[in-house]
Amino acid sequence: MKTIATYDSATGTFTLEKGVWRGTFPIADLPNWIRFYRQQMERYPAQAGSYAEDVKALDALAAQLNGRQ
Repeated sequence: MKTIATYDSATGTFTLEKGVWRGTFPIADLPNWIRFYRQQMERYPAQAGSYAEDVKALDALAAQLNGRQ
């Protein structure tokens, strides 16, 4: 299932969406969430593919925010 990460500059937050699940977090927490999902991939190898989609979306958002699109 595809994961989508979007940034809201007006509120300083990002939203992560996957299927019906959605979570909104402070943009300052983005590196922590990337680290969390990478750790989940290591801890739960059977689910690594699912977490990989989350990491991919979050990494893309981080790159976009850093001007490296």
